[in-house]
Amino acid sequence: MDFIEIAKAAKKASLEIADLPADIKNKALLKVADAIEASKDEIFAANKEDLAAAETLVQSGEINKSTFNRLKLDENKMRDMIQGIRDIAKLDDPVNKKLLVRELDEGLTLYKVSCPIGVLGIIFEARPDVISQISSLAIKSSNAVILKGGKESKNTNRTILGIINSALEKVDGFPKNVLNQVFSRDDVAEMLKCDKYINLIIPRGGNSLVKFIKENTKIPVLGHADGICHIFVDESADLEMAEKVIVDAKTQYPSACNSVETLLIHENFTEKDKLLAALQLAEIKLEFNPESWSHEYGDKILSVKTVRNVDEAIEHINTFGSGHTESIITKNIENAEKFMNKVDSAGVYFNTSTRFADGFRYGFGAEVGISTNKTHARGPVGLEGLTIYKYKLVGNGHIVADYASGEKTFHHRDLPL
Repeated sequence: MDFIEIAKAAKKASLEIADLPADIKNKALLKVADAIEASKDEIFAANKEDLAAAETLVQSGEINKSTFNRLKLDENKMRDMIQGIRDIAKLDDPVNKKLLVRELDEGLTLYKVSCPIGVLGIIFEARPDVISQISSLAIKSSNAVILKGGKESKNTNRTILGIINSALEKVDGFPKNVLNQVFSRDDVAEMLKCDKYINLIIPRGGNSLVKFIKENTKIPVLGHADGICHIFVDESADLEMAEKVIVDAKTQYPSACNSVETLLIHENFTEKDKLLAALQLAEIKLEFNPESWSHEYGDKILSVKTVRNVDEAIEHINTFGSGHTESIITKNIENAEKFMNKVDSAGVYFNTSTRFADGFRYGFGAEVGISTNKTHARGPVGLEGLTIYKYKLVGNGHIVADYASGEKTFHHRDLPL
């Protein structure tokens, strides 16, 4: 089947799933979770094939080591993947929620109601667990998807989606072609042109991927290019807390987009030397004169800069950051509030690691990605970010002419949801 036929089928499926009852969607999710758990060995075997092939790609320079690390599925990732699906099944249905009820006039009532976006085009590199995350979020939010993973994870992606779709076929009333997968570069080109059938593109990958997609499609794009995250150690910061938070943010998963890349230290922080020594003992390489303050290392490397005060820290972040996630370590509540209010990022934290920027950790069940957009959805995008809204107006033969003539007037009274 060529791409246009796949897109047409996905569009049809999106209209069929749009009003699917919540109990059928939840049943489908639990079936999927059980199927993945029962097929772990098959998935691990496919992932092992991909890892073996990816080692050659690393050696040839086609992919970097951080991409290779994201490709690997282990028991912990598998556990989180399965639990994430089950957690989504427990969440409230995000579709057909009343967001506003307003009586325009007697007998004329306006409803603002959440609804699915439609068809999502997902383009991602490595990260085979993306398949289950996106699929489960799409099911719960009543969207159809077309997935395009990187060649380095082809076997794992094909295996996981095959298991998911086999499980869905056993759920009475669940539409066909909700979850679709394509594999070639030609399919990516077709996807980016397919604004007739695809409503939103979500890229999950590096800056070059996101930039290419944004420059080559008319379809709205949701996502982030870089993860240039910062931690500012204020003058009053506790040394032990600062060390613990920074080490976690840099070493817990260095290749993650929410890993800290730049450390800003107040010039009057008296424990600076002790802090830097502790970071080096944690095997973090410190860069005091980086080539760029906007570089995403994806490794245990950290740019370090001394700043005069919280205002200079905020200015640096807003100048060189990517709008992802930033944190301040301080005992000064006033500085913390200033930092969180004035830093222009999707996530602004106080005395905590940037690694918390994650849909699973936010209780979203899973995420389709992290958005640095300023419209529609921002930060970790879960179910709510995969819905939009429509207006439903219910009347009783009402016509505009009566209001234009002055015979009737609006009273615009908000009613309980």
